[in-house]
Amino acid sequence: MVNYRYLGNSGMKITELVYGNWLTHGSQVENEQAAACVKAALDVGITSFDTADVYANTAAETVLGDILAGEHRESLEIFTKVYWPTGPKGANDMGLSRKHILESINGSLTRLKTDYVDVYQAHRFDHDTPLEETMIAFADVVRAGKAHYIGVSEWTADQIRAGAALAKDLNIQFISSQPQYSMLWRVIEDEVVPASVEAGLGQIVWSPVAQGVLTGKYKPGQEPPAGSRATDEKGGANMIARFMNDDVLTRVQNLQPIADELGLTMAQLAIAWVLQNSNVSAAIIGASRPEQVTDNAKASGVEIPAELMAKIDDALGDIVERDPHKTVETNPKPGR
Repeated sequence: MVNYRYLGNSGMKITELVYGNWLTHGSQVENEQAAACVKAALDVGITSFDTADVYANTAAETVLGDILAGEHRESLEIFTKVYWPTGPKGANDMGLSRKHILESINGSLTRLKTDYVDVYQAHRFDHDTPLEETMIAFADVVRAGKAHYIGVSEWTADQIRAGAALAKDLNIQFISSQPQYSMLWRVIEDEVVPASVEAGLGQIVWSPVAQGVLTGKYKPGQEPPAGSRATDEKGGANMIARFMNDDVLTRVQNLQPIADELGLTMAQLAIAWVLQNSNVSAAIIGASRPEQVTDNAKASGVEIPAELMAKIDDALGDIVERDPHKTVETNPKPGR
């Protein structure tokens, strides 16, 4: 069964594998298959679920809410996010204004069929809204009982520190950061992780398998397998493109002997690797088939010896992206 960890410095425990439904529910995966994947997650002990209002333009929240409706709510940890536009995409239907936050939380709760979410996260930093306005709105969401905790996604170290200072003044618990993190993408290590430790945030990392590249299924010099994310024109191919070059794919193949030595699949090795970082509270896994969930769950509790962690670094060499400014690049630019 999947292990639990505390989320940041809070008293709430979450499963160290979180089931996420970005790019799947309401889009790539039929509802019946989505339900089978969620059931598989519950069967292996995953109780933490991550979504966002923007995923499949609200459909992902609806699908997840329908599937979890029969479960004991207090035994689940549900996270969702706000920032990107949904619906008709009106003038105020984006960002972290008070108007957008307070309206968006109500929509999310309706779709998720719950009175509250455990963590409500800012999906990006909003340069066009005063941070004080955003944090006061989040505080009001918490005090209204619509969220227990506040978190962020893809914020820089300076943004995290500023948000944490305001959260302290407002007496609300700001406990999570949700960045991309994998063996290939380590941009949070030098700045975001130290700022998060200082502020009491834990990382709930997305794409620990680098959109599937770290499974080893993409071979250098070969066309991507039919039906894989690299062939998905709905968005998956764009996300994975940065890793789809022969230099990266060749280096990734060098990880196979290390996975074999640990008795793990390549995907399990990738997930276990991110969980070695002490500031990582959980890794988000997605799935289009139930057996993927069952397989990935075996990464929980794995300890990779220091000498094999060093071998991983040697195998990947200089293809690893470490530049902390890459986090800035994911932030939308000011629009005023």
